[in-house]
Amino acid sequence: MSLTELAHTGRLETAARAAVFVDMADYLTAAKAAMDRARRSIHLLNWAFEPDTRFDPASQAPQGEIGEYLKARADAGLDVRLLCWKAPLMVAAGQHFFTWRDRQVFRDSAVKLLLDNGHPFGACHHQKIIVIDDCVAFCGGADVGPDRWDTAAHLDDDPRRMHSGKPYESRHEMMALVDGPAASALGDLFRERWLRACGEVLPRPAPTPPEAWPDGLEADFTQVGARISRTVGAWRGHPEVREAFALTLASFAAARRTIYLENQYFTSPVAAEALAARLAEPDGPEVIMVTSQHSPSWFDRMTMDRTRIDFIKRLLAADRYGRFHAYSPVTALGRSIIVHAKLAIVDDDFLRVGSANLNNRSTGFDTECDLTFHANSEANRAFIERLRTHLAAHWLGCVSSEVEAAIAATGRLGAAIEALRAVGHTRMRSLGPRRLSPIATFVAAFHLGDPVGPEDSFHLVRRRRRLAAEVEAVARAFSSR
Repeated sequence: MSLTELAHTGRLETAARAAVFVDMADYLTAAKAAMDRARRSIHLLNWAFEPDTRFDPASQAPQGEIGEYLKARADAGLDVRLLCWKAPLMVAAGQHFFTWRDRQVFRDSAVKLLLDNGHPFGACHHQKIIVIDDCVAFCGGADVGPDRWDTAAHLDDDPRRMHSGKPYESRHEMMALVDGPAASALGDLFRERWLRACGEVLPRPAPTPPEAWPDGLEADFTQVGARISRTVGAWRGHPEVREAFALTLASFAAARRTIYLENQYFTSPVAAEALAARLAEPDGPEVIMVTSQHSPSWFDRMTMDRTRIDFIKRLLAADRYGRFHAYSPVTALGRSIIVHAKLAIVDDDFLRVGSANLNNRSTGFDTECDLTFHANSEANRAFIERLRTHLAAHWLGCVSSEVEAAIAATGRLGAAIEALRAVGHTRMRSLGPRRLSPIATFVAAFHLGDPVGPEDSFHLVRRRRRLAAEVEAVARAFSSR
């Protein structure tokens, strides 16, 4: 496997400009600035969409809530459409009954709302995208909800981080913005999802200049390759699409120095086997994973967190050369930060931001979309390296220059992080193995709540057999490289 094989893992387009946003405060500011400049359309895809989300929680400005803002833009003549998951009651209840509130807010308005159930039973629509005029588009891991907002400082007791009078935990998100053909391709994806959800064919608009790029926003990338990779579960004649996971495996195989991963879930035994194979190589890359100390919901703690223990055990067992590091970040006062981002940086060659987790569901069951930037110039490679350094400093609670100095002294990012932790930058807590109870062992062995596809969603033995076969296949593929 090599970087050239990534040509088979999705649709590659070019973005004249692209930008990356760390955490929700900057993302929502840019999203509103872009939507303010919309001339034709605003199209949104979301797992969850809560209409009372404020662009700035400190502001009480009119139309400060995104639901009211979108209604005003639709009343002004724009084509505003929102497609989000038709979540079952139990899930919607955990997100403040967003499906019911969306219906209430947008009823009798010009906003066209669809709640999507066009997927296998038990699966979900998980993409997070905003397409504006088919000329600029955001894509990443952030849903729209008032308890998603945070700044990159992750301040303790931030009065802006409140919902319904109650504080909520710090949260880390990643989003990306593209213009030009890459944005138009995400527009095509929205139209495909809309057609599948309700049967309505939306015409592809004529291209126009990307006027909706946020005024004053400097691009992080210029003239960069932007690859769109999807996951779609097989359903009612629609074929399975596993572009996102194919990209994951190809990128792990291509890495030479560093695989840096931020993700909500690390449960896929196939991904673990691929990473273990690279760690077992004498000159393979280091692997750094950043995730939450624990999931926010009880269900995920019982399922995903238990299985993550096996993921970490597998990598520790393979790490004979000391290149594996797993961390959970905390605030200045030691409180857990929810890592909801889905980010991968491999060497300084490419950067991936999207909705796909490193769990089974995101490989062939849920509906996902990721954007991967292929560095095709020294300037673009330099940005990827700077972002990786910035994120390490962001977690450690220091400045980028300290991380750069530590890398220069130790030769690797992981060793640099350990050196900085040793001198007092302790906001990255080491994640190690834990003993599993008999119940947790059963949960992890059969990956409860984490099917690979529709055919094993209610067949635990079939799921276990399929995963065992895929683990064996990837082990053979990586050993024969």
